[in-house]
Amino acid sequence: MTVVLLILSVITGVFLGKHFGKKEKLAKNLLVLSAGFLITICLNEVFPQVYTSEVGSSLGIFVIAGVLLQMILEALTKGFEHGHFHHHSENNILPMALMVGLFIHAFIEGIPLANEKEQLSPYLLGIVFHNLPISFILGAFLFNRKNESKNSHYPSILIVALFALASPMGMLLGNYFNPNLQPYFLAIVGGIFLHISSVIIFESNKNHNIDWVKIGLVILGVSLALIMHLFHHHPPAGHSH
Repeated sequence: MTVVLLILSVITGVFLGKHFGKKEKLAKNLLVLSAGFLITICLNEVFPQVYTSEVGSSLGIFVIAGVLLQMILEALTKGFEHGHFHHHSENNILPMALMVGLFIHAFIEGIPLANEKEQLSPYLLGIVFHNLPISFILGAFLFNRKNESKNSHYPSILIVALFALASPMGMLLGNYFNPNLQPYFLAIVGGIFLHISSVIIFESNKNHNIDWVKIGLVILGVSLALIMHLFHHHPPAGHSH
């Protein structure tokens, strides 16, 4: 079930991006909606698990490591994760670099899934919700390029397949780690989530005007995550997976 959801979220996003990819405003709106959802999952689900674990007080450095790791990965992806996608400069992004950056990003996110006890955990849904707009942009970029001859060695379908399989592969590797390491991996992913979602939400608006649509989408994303939080069973404080 987990693997199916992860793969379907990527395939669905790529499919939508291929057919509606020219609607850049739609991609931006999906990103903002997912950012509101993701930052709420991060603060209400991921960080409480991290800081109520037995080693919680020493995990702040791993959160910072996640933030720094995502900043490094963005040197490869050129900010795909938070919508820095412009048709006029798309040839500046090498498919190999994009493939490596997105794979590492999704692979690391998949590792903590190995110790998630629920099939539809908030953490999993956060990844799925996050995958959709990224995959939308990926599909728009890969399948609507005007000039693909220079990049023929790296077929688009390979990039999509690797991105779709990255989180399941991370989850598979996570089965071989000691479950006591779960808070460390969650802390790193929490830093990644925090960086991506905050950049999307707090990026300066044009002329610094209030963007009511953006605010509304963030509130909607937050509300969806809070509703899910209310109906989700939470272990007692101090319990670690």
